[in-house]
Amino acid sequence: MLRIKKSIIIMLSVFLGTLSIDAQVLDSPPMDGVYDKIHVPNRKPIPYTPMREADAFWTKRIWRIIDMREKINQPFYYPVTEINGRKSFMQVVLKAIEEGSITAYEAVDDEFLIPYTYQQFIASMADTQRQTLQRTEPPYDYYDTVITKKFDPTQIMKIRLKEDWFFDKQRSVMDVRILGICPILDVYEDDGTTLKGTKQLFWIYFPEARTVFASAEVFNRFNDAARLSYDDIFFKRMFSSYIYKESNVYDRRIAEYSKGMDALLESDRIKNEIFIKEHDLWEY
Repeated sequence: MLRIKKSIIIMLSVFLGTLSIDAQVLDSPPMDGVYDKIHVPNRKPIPYTPMREADAFWTKRIWRIIDMREKINQPFYYPVTEINGRKSFMQVVLKAIEEGSITAYEAVDDEFLIPYTYQQFIASMADTQRQTLQRTEPPYDYYDTVITKKFDPTQIMKIRLKEDWFFDKQRSVMDVRILGICPILDVYEDDGTTLKGTKQLFWIYFPEARTVFASAEVFNRFNDAARLSYDDIFFKRMFSSYIYKESNVYDRRIAEYSKGMDALLESDRIKNEIFIKEHDLWEY
């Protein structure tokens, strides 16, 4: 009886192995839809309005955080795996850095000074652990091995933005320009649940990355025929965020002088200050 069961298991294993070998992705699969999607892949970013220093009546530098776990920000995180040409934000960024379409910079500061290659990033994020294992066959002795865990983009839940708010007196409008984006990784203790801190991975210069973001499709929950791009999301401010730093004489973050609810209130105060400044600059 045991011999029959073993024979059946072996036959199933061989059959499944044959299926996996024969399964191949077609070079030109059938069209998944009723028309070819050409608008977003060929889209170009909307040019910024030219800005002169003489027209900048008032400016303020702001740093903020986008948490992808918030419902409105979930298009940044999903899909976890590519679906019908649609990728998550981190997949788009890492693919562009690997191809050389976007230049990454080391996160020692946010001034875009030291280039950071894709190979350097992957090597720095590889989790290498030395473990002692026991062999499953006689003599069941122990041996040392090194296990390397590759970087998983789904671990990134937050991104930082560096941006300048300014009042253009030539156009009489308050405007904003994103300068840089930095993915950040939550670092936990050995128990895997206690948050130890965060780690900045790299900075990318947003104006350079706009061409890539403009051709990367994003899910539109209201209409599948009118898909957005990541450039649309940033340009139209279709995300939720909170301020963690403003330009100040001490160059310090909000967390350095406020904690808990006070930090959230301070973030709202800075946001409201920008709104009030725009209101006060108008003449009635």
